[in-house]
Amino acid sequence: MPAVYDEAMADEVRRQLLAVDGALVWVDPIHGNKHRTELDAMLRDVAARGPWVSAHPDVILKMGVKEVLHRTKHLGWGTDTCLYRTMVEFAGAFPARLQSAGPRVLQRNRGNGGLGVWKVEPLSDPAGKAGLVRALEGRRGSLPEELPLADFMTRCEPYFVADGCIVDQPFQPRLPDGMIRCYMGADKVVGFGHQFIKALIPPPEGPDSPAAQPGPRIMHGADAAPFQALRAKMEAEWTPQMMKILDIDKASLPIIWGRRLSLRTAQPIGRRQLRLVRNQRQLGIRDPGSGAGGHRTPGIEHVTRRAERIMAVPENA
Repeated sequence: MPAVYDEAMADEVRRQLLAVDGALVWVDPIHGNKHRTELDAMLRDVAARGPWVSAHPDVILKMGVKEVLHRTKHLGWGTDTCLYRTMVEFAGAFPARLQSAGPRVLQRNRGNGGLGVWKVEPLSDPAGKAGLVRALEGRRGSLPEELPLADFMTRCEPYFVADGCIVDQPFQPRLPDGMIRCYMGADKVVGFGHQFIKALIPPPEGPDSPAAQPGPRIMHGADAAPFQALRAKMEAEWTPQMMKILDIDKASLPIIWGRRLSLRTAQPIGRRQLRLVRNQRQLGIRDPGSGAGGHRTPGIEHVTRRAERIMAVPENA
């Protein structure tokens, strides 16, 4: 039975939850000007009184926030990841990193729908605080802005409120090739989804054009042949390693969760490579606008033609 939550009816929802054996919670961390602070306090109280709550707020704070990308950056799904806990740290390190490393993706610790996720690229050299940058938020309908880096960084200052932080990663140029989402049930893979996403990629026709809309998500079962190497990594290596780093036991893992992965050509060849995609036929992916004999999706055609090795890294959009 559903229980619709709002702060105005918190007492009624609490009463409903205490009357059941368990509750599966699915709430955006940010909705308008609201956040999960009061809800999380209520869920902790309900869980302490007996009902099973998944995911527990304390587990979400460990593995459901962007900081986990920094804490697990050395795992096989990791990439170059920096963490700023204060505006002073951000101001002291980010300008030089942007200048030396090129386009970056900044993410506030808690958010959804692309809120607080920014692609930032320098437009002037050197890319100091007075230099110009182009910034594009991951929220649907966003347009690139050109502004001084200092002004952009000031805009990010609210992300540090209430023990917030910012995660900084390199922009992945293979992002247009799509995203693989690995769906988990506790510590076991239950399925995969492949989707061509458009966040952080401004379409030339504008944010409301058909080309700007996210592509369909193509679902695959846990036994799908092209994903068995990824499944083995998730179940045997990455999830147990994450649990150890974050101090989460199996019983506390969310009953439903997922890891988003982008595709990137691995250079040099190393242990983190996964042969995720061999060809378009194995994935069964076709142009959404075509019939059974339609053309290959361009990103997958590129992968097929070059028979590249693919590395899975956390999606940064």
